[in-house]
Amino acid sequence: MSKTGGLASESRIDNLWWKAWGATMKVAYFSMEIGLNENIPTYSGGLGILAGDHIKSCADLNIPLVAVTLLYKRGYFIQRINVRGEQEEFYPYFDPRPFMEQLPFKVTIKIKGRDVNISVWKYHQQGIRGRVPVYFLDTDLPINHPEDRGITHYLYGGDSHTRLCQEAVLGIGGYLALKRLEPGITTYHMNEGHACFLTLALLRDAGGMESRVREQCIFTTHTPVPAGHDRFDYPLAQAVLGEYLPANIRALAGQDELNTTILALNLSRASNGVSELHGKVSRQMFPGYDIGHVTNGVHHLSWTGPEFQTLFDHHIPEWREQPQALSKARDLSDEAILSAKAGAKRRLISYVNAISGAGFSEQFLTICFARRAAVYKRATLIFADLEYLLNLSHDRVQYIFAGKAHPKDAEGKKLIREVSELGIRYEDRLRFVFVPNYNIWLGALMTQGTDIWLNTPRRPREACGTSGMKVCFNGGVNMSVLDGWWREGCRDRVNGWAVGDDEDQSDEAAAADLYRDLDDLVTTFYAAPKQWVSIMKNSIADLTPVFNTQRMVLEYLHKYYQ
Repeated sequence: MSKTGGLASESRIDNLWWKAWGATMKVAYFSMEIGLNENIPTYSGGLGILAGDHIKSCADLNIPLVAVTLLYKRGYFIQRINVRGEQEEFYPYFDPRPFMEQLPFKVTIKIKGRDVNISVWKYHQQGIRGRVPVYFLDTDLPINHPEDRGITHYLYGGDSHTRLCQEAVLGIGGYLALKRLEPGITTYHMNEGHACFLTLALLRDAGGMESRVREQCIFTTHTPVPAGHDRFDYPLAQAVLGEYLPANIRALAGQDELNTTILALNLSRASNGVSELHGKVSRQMFPGYDIGHVTNGVHHLSWTGPEFQTLFDHHIPEWREQPQALSKARDLSDEAILSAKAGAKRRLISYVNAISGAGFSEQFLTICFARRAAVYKRATLIFADLEYLLNLSHDRVQYIFAGKAHPKDAEGKKLIREVSELGIRYEDRLRFVFVPNYNIWLGALMTQGTDIWLNTPRRPREACGTSGMKVCFNGGVNMSVLDGWWREGCRDRVNGWAVGDDEDQSDEAAAADLYRDLDDLVTTFYAAPKQWVSIMKNSIADLTPVFNTQRMVLEYLHKYYQ
């Protein structure tokens, strides 16, 4: 378990020191996706929601930060599950005008030798002490070539050519927009390699002086697998980026392919992974680079449901500005904790029953599994021994699953189909529902209402994970493989359950560990209610003071932004 004292104490800002520092510091945060709320579909999942939470905590703390992303007029898709259990994608048009202001100017960059005009939309993220401007870049303009209008239509849509164009708009176009809008940037924070072409724009302005670019940039990597790092053939990069590529680009970005992570690492003064284990894995993937880590968090005010907000406001009123105060949660009465949880669970079960007719009960132990449908996340691990699961779960446990597969991920779509088919095939014996269109709203409902949050990735493939952190603010309990953040936070059977601890463990062995833990968990829930409430309290008191974005952004501030 991580020590909470040092990290929590960083959440207290010395006002005089902050005034002196804030006057000389200004951070620009670049991210391919940003999830601020369910009304603005400019995110797909964890990376974007983490970026949104980062921005919200900067606004709460009045940290001088501005953010840049792309405006996706067709967003990320809306998911439907057809009668065969297959994912279908729909891309309705998003009108940004009710949510943000279009600024009265454009910037222009060269893509494939053509002028591409970029409009800028401004959104204000209001926080407790300040607000952060978020700038959305948009190429869907009548003045642009039809091909260029589509650059910002779809998040993670299209082929490598489209992705390369999007990253050029984000990095180069975003830099040019900030030159006009936000003078005095002292640090550029690249959230993943998608933003790396920012360094090329800086390099041009610096007359090719790499040291000047490095002084201004930091870089966060979020993926522990090689396939997650964007690579582009140099002929394609030359055709698209042309004049922006320096003569020594192969020395900066890789000899054989343009590797966006390598480019960002080479032109940043500091870099980090997003958990302790992910930092270690990243150093192994990219030997020779000094890659640290800042463990992710979640924005406590966004993800704590109304029931627990009311509870905390009454008993721990300082929690809103100082989430580390939630370490006092052990002093809350059992009745107060259970009452708040019952209200949150009632909202979740009511929604599930309304859309599915499943007849779920508020009295049954509820287990949720919701995340991107990727093979390494092993959504079907819990179904490895169906007879055992059916006997264990009978009239005691109900399961709610959700998650989207990338439109081009055939294996991810197959997982969704398999899970959906299992629910139909055993509907008379297994209380199971797959809820479509996982998004910020549904994610909040599930993390607030569930008893158990299940996470079974293949270690160490989960860089950090943040959904389980949201559960803790709502009296929920994690049951997870010791990967990412859970490896740092778990006290097995004290504040949650640890599933296995062997990096080379087979799926069969992992399933056996999972069933042993499930058996213990179900028994504890029904036969030892005092122990269960103690675990709920420990989940809040141990984990929420550390795994929040207020602690996270202050750690960036102290370690990397200065």
